[in-house]
Order: sequence, then C-alpha cells, then structure tokens
Amino acid sequence: MAARPTTPPPLQAPTAKEKKYDRQLRLWAASGQQALEDARVLLFNGGSPGVVGVEILKNLILPGIGSYTIVDDNIVAENDLGINFFLTDDSLGKSRAHETCKYLNELNPDVKGCPVDKSLHQFLVKSDSEVLNQYSLIILIASKQNTMLHESVSKFCATKALPFIYVHSLGLFSHFSLQLPDAFPIIDTHPDPISAQDLRLLEPWPELKAFTQSKTEKLDTLSEHDHGHVPYLLLLLRFLDEWRESHAGKSPTQYKEKKEFKSFVESKARTSNSEGGEENFDEAAGAVLKSLNIPSLPSGLRQIFDEATCKEPRKDTANFWLVANAIQKFHNAYGYLPLPGALPDMKAQSKDYIQLQNIYKAKARREVDEITKSVRSMEVDLQRQTPVEGKEIEAFCKGAAFVKLIKGQQLLPDNTRLVPEARKTSLWSSLIDEESLMPIYMAYLIYDDEVQDESRPPDHLDQEDIAEKRKFHARTLIRLSAPMSASQEVDSFDESVDQIMTRVWPILEEFSRADGAELHNISALTGGMVAQEVIKVLTKQYIPIDNTCVFDGITSKSAVFRV
Repeated sequence: MAARPTTPPPLQAPTAKEKKYDRQLRLWAASGQQALEDARVLLFNGGSPGVVGVEILKNLILPGIGSYTIVDDNIVAENDLGINFFLTDDSLGKSRAHETCKYLNELNPDVKGCPVDKSLHQFLVKSDSEVLNQYSLIILIASKQNTMLHESVSKFCATKALPFIYVHSLGLFSHFSLQLPDAFPIIDTHPDPISAQDLRLLEPWPELKAFTQSKTEKLDTLSEHDHGHVPYLLLLLRFLDEWRESHAGKSPTQYKEKKEFKSFVESKARTSNSEGGEENFDEAAGAVLKSLNIPSLPSGLRQIFDEATCKEPRKDTANFWLVANAIQKFHNAYGYLPLPGALPDMKAQSKDYIQLQNIYKAKARREVDEITKSVRSMEVDLQRQTPVEGKEIEAFCKGAAFVKLIKGQQLLPDNTRLVPEARKTSLWSSLIDEESLMPIYMAYLIYDDEVQDESRPPDHLDQEDIAEKRKFHARTLIRLSAPMSASQEVDSFDESVDQIMTRVWPILEEFSRADGAELHNISALTGGMVAQEVIKVLTKQYIPIDNTCVFDGITSKSAVFRV
C-alpha cells in the first residue's frame, strides 16, 4: 500500500508586532527591537523652546522605545504654538511636559510616557541615584538654565557608565555630543556583506577539500552544463592546488601574483559555447583579489585584545570580555578568527550550493562550540553564577572581524578654560582648517560660557560696546582653547586667532539674532539625527558617532569630531 502523502505544516503568519515594525526589523532584527522595547529614556527639556527634544522623542516613539520621561517645568505660551507640532491652542497655559506627552503618546500606544513638570535642578535634587539608574540613556537639551547643570549631569553619567547626549539647537545651527561609557563594545556593526565574507580559501579543512576533489576531479571532461555550474569557490580551490605545484607550494598572496593567478583562472574557462564564456569562471576570477588574503587581525579587534579586561577577566567582568578572551585564545592557537559560516551567492546547482553551505555552517558550528567550551571553562574558574548565553557567543564569533570598541570619554566642559591640553590639540587643528565646521562647535562653547559668566556685558550698554566686549570674550576663549605648542608661535598664533574669529563671529551673531529660539526645520532634522544615534546606542548595533556632531543649516552640511 502506497504511503499516504503528508500535508506540510501551515506557514505561521507574521504577528501584529512583526507587521507593525516590519521595515525596522529588517535593519536591527528581533534582538534590536527587544533592546528598544526594554529601554527607558530620560529627557531634560525645560528652559529651552523644547522643539528638538520633542522631535527626538517622536523619532524614538515611532519605532517602539519602551518608555520615556519628559522633565519640563515650562508652561505653554503663544510662541510655543508656532514651532511645536505637539501642542494645540487648547494647550495654552498648561504644563508643556503634560501636553507634549499627551500628543506624543498618540503616535504609538505601546510606548509609555511620563511627564514631570519640574525644573532640571528640582528633579535632580529630589531624585536619588537609584531613580536615575533606571534609565538606559539621558538626553539634556541645552538652555540658559540647563547649561549650568551640563557638567554635573555629564559627571553623573560618566560615573554610572550611562550614555548621555547633550543637544543644542539655536537658530540656523545645531550640535549634539554623545558621551559613552569608558568601554562601549558593539558586536553587530552591520559591515558591508562583501567585506564580511571569510571563505578561508588559503586554509581549507578536510571536508571542504574532499568536496572540492569530488566535484573538480574530472573537471575537463564535464558536460557544458555541469562545467558551467561548478561553484566558483571549488574552482579557486582546484586551481590554487595547480598553482602551488608550479610555484614551490606557495599561494598567490602578492598583488602581482594574484593578477597572474586571475589570468590563469580566466584561461581555464570554456569560450566555445554560445555565451562566449562561463559565469562561474567570471565569478572565480572576480573573487581572486578580495578572497585570497592571508588572515590578519583587524585593528579594532587588536585594540580589544590589548585591553587589560580582556587579558584577565574577573568574576564581575561583562560577558563581552569573557567571549573576547576566548576568541583571543582561539586566534592565538590557529592564527585566524572563527569562521562566520556565510556564503555569497554564486552560479551553481542547488544541491551543490546547499551541500557547500552545509560544509561551511558545520565548520562554523564546531568553532563556536570550541569557543563556547573555553567560555564555560572560564566561568567555572571565576565562579560566575550566570552563564553567557550561547546566542551571544555565536553572534560575537560571527562578527568578530568587525567588532568595534568605542572608548568613551566625558564631554568637554562648557568652559574652555578647563579643556585638557591633550584634547586642545585636535580641537585647534580643526579650528584652523578653513573647510572645517569646528568653528560652529567653538561658537557654542563661547555661547555657553557667556550664559554662565556673570561678568558678561550688561544690558544697558549700547550695541557697539556689547559687540566689542563679546569679541574680546570670544577671542580670549579661542586663545585658551589652543595648545601650548600653538600659542608659543606669537605672530602666527595671533594670525590664526584672527582667522578663526572671522568665522566664529558670524555664528555668534546668528545666536544673538535667534535669542535662544529654535527653528522647527533645523530642530526636526537634528532630532532625527540624534534619535538615530540613540537607537544605535540602545540596540548596540551599527557604529554611533564618536563623539560630537555639528550641523550648519545655511550650507546644509554636517561634520563629526572627537573632542
């Protein structure tokens, strides 16, 4: 009696959440989405017009951040209605924190918003560190009130290893700075798929050699169809063996040798067919320069391996460093990193491609198992109670070549008199570059310093006297931002200060014209940029800026600096 055919199980339909967040799940996957939904963001928005802060939240609420808190003691006034799209006429005279929160919550019912109508100072005084520790990230919007508390919030976040963002939008310019913990590792950096391929063609293992032998042993006698469908990886492995036989057992690793080997591969293609060539041989020739490379340790991973925390992990060491230590031992033993296990697309018969894919996946799995065994051994030695999850180890192994460690540092203080000498050097080199946007950042430092400086020009002076005093003040701070090496060359130094001043002064004049006001289009764009960096930090995917970004709304240009 013939076997009764079985009905395949029905495909599971996407959940409501998967439908809702379909596009972004393609960017940061379920793990990134879960990280977003677990996150809690604290926004200090009081004292400022509040537009850029609300725009940041808008771009975090839509993708489904877990919850947020707005600290804002302002009452909605007439001028708020013209620039803040999350207020209505009915909001006049009411708490701005409550009103903006009410309308923001309409964007995504899955997100919880909490308004706090207190000033930043009142909130910080009445909140103990445990309250602030519950947040995943803190955002401070610059204002005349908040600027004076910038340094204290920055110090708190640095002490607690809490990500912190300082945002300033004023007139036609904006800037934001991202402060990360001392060591902020990112495993899933999403490298270019082509550059992320590790095929290990110069170090094939027995299973791959055996499969290559079975498919290319009678290469010259294969039919036109079969010859044109041999996977290009197997072609390269076969021709590498032939090359070594005539080159004293050496592989083509130098550029000149690779060019010769590429020509050798191309000469093996059949050109008498109707197509005048074979696609799989074209793929093989095209892969020579990028695939035949001697394994080397990427600079980013070398930096991680050199960290003391990686070399000698402790009981309370973060999981990242434990896995990094195990991968370092693996690299020291074999001279290469664990195999990612992914294959590029190629011209091949389906069954051959699947078999080749399984060979790579099986090898990658064995190497992950070896590294996992090393991690478990360290956990026993260190008496750790909670084991590192297997999926975390596997993710690290898969993207080991592209793991990034950002060395966070506390943001520059508002007063440039306090800028460390070492950081003045990079600041100054950017300031004297005529194409650089660093003068915008310098102008913000000067503006913030003026806000705090009680000796700034009194209002009863005429405009010319105020301008002269501001120029003197700005010039003084520019001088103080220069390293000792630059200030010792008196004539050239004075000339540099004059040149910088000609670029900084128009920006300061724009700040005066704005008088603390925000332009909605500038703040909306800045809010989008900041939210993008927040998502990178919260999901620990992609690479965030390091560490300051400025935007020029006049020329529509932006730039990133490490200050």
